[in-house]
Amino acid sequence: MTVPSITNPDFEVLFDNKPRWNLPDYRRCGFHNLHTTARYAMSLRAPRVLPLRKEIDWTIGERPGVARFLAMPHFSAFVVVRDDRILYEAYAPDFGPDRAHTIMSITKTTLNLMLGRAVADGLVNLDERVGTYLPEIGTGYAEATVKAVADMNVTNDFSEDYSDPYTSAFDMDAACGCRLPPEGQKEETIRSFLCGITGGDLANRTGYALYKSSNTEVLGWIIERASGRALRDWLIEIVEAAGLEGCYHTPCDREGVPVFGASLTARDLARYGLLFARKGEGIDGRRVGDAAFMEETRRNPGPSMPKPLDWFHYSRQTYTDGTWVGHSGYGGQYMFANPDTGTVVVGLGVLENKDASDPEIGAAMMKMAADLVAEK
Repeated sequence: MTVPSITNPDFEVLFDNKPRWNLPDYRRCGFHNLHTTARYAMSLRAPRVLPLRKEIDWTIGERPGVARFLAMPHFSAFVVVRDDRILYEAYAPDFGPDRAHTIMSITKTTLNLMLGRAVADGLVNLDERVGTYLPEIGTGYAEATVKAVADMNVTNDFSEDYSDPYTSAFDMDAACGCRLPPEGQKEETIRSFLCGITGGDLANRTGYALYKSSNTEVLGWIIERASGRALRDWLIEIVEAAGLEGCYHTPCDREGVPVFGASLTARDLARYGLLFARKGEGIDGRRVGDAAFMEETRRNPGPSMPKPLDWFHYSRQTYTDGTWVGHSGYGGQYMFANPDTGTVVVGLGVLENKDASDPEIGAAMMKMAADLVAEK
């Protein structure tokens, strides 16, 4: 007798080619619990913690841009830190300072730290072809330079248009353990998926950044291959240098390769952001990233973002306007850090519209964060 089973409800695709956890009705719960939803995951924790002491400036919450964010239904958390002080923090009623929240593509900024170290140590050349480091990679990346991949400046057949329910990004989610592959299709690993991306002329002639999460996974693979060190070990160094209090939760593929979509508390994301405010210097003299590389990241004239985000550009796995560095995450998260002021702004939220995207709201929130981190 065969004992029957059913599809895990969290991964069942119901509408718009999305698993249940990513549908508008379930997304808020999904984003607040993605670290326990992913099929494969690991958690990393630091032995020593960066203490944060409160020195609240209540006027921050009274600013129109901040007040607007705090009043929005998608709001989860908001934290402003400078050095080791919490200048402001607020949480939604269904969230709190001890809760982990997915930060989605903010995790891409870990590659700026890793790549900076790899370049400084002579392990990776930004002008080298990807195929030199990964001879097995497919035509979508083999002839692209590492720099072009880091700057989101590559044209290939991978798409990340969340208004399209059949975007390639959702296919990659299956390799990352965040959804099930189509019935009868073999589950890929993240790296087998990357090898299947195709392309012809890889030059980007659009005049703006071509955002592809697959680029980040390719860079992580290059760093692991060139250094001979597992990505897990690179991430452990970052977690320990940041002095995170809680866990750094990261999904993996079925082979245990970390993928770049972590979950953190808002305070720990602020602690992580302080690594950029300090140009790669962590607690107790630990150094991750490279200060010179981070300065070059701010100066690097990468491709601009599409409107309404065309007031900054993409550079080495971060956004920057030449002063701050930072990133957003799918569905409504932001982290901005300014090395000139030592200030970090973190905003966590969950957009519950069809595409989990609203460029106008995103642009307004990022402008608010950019203005805050500019102040001393």
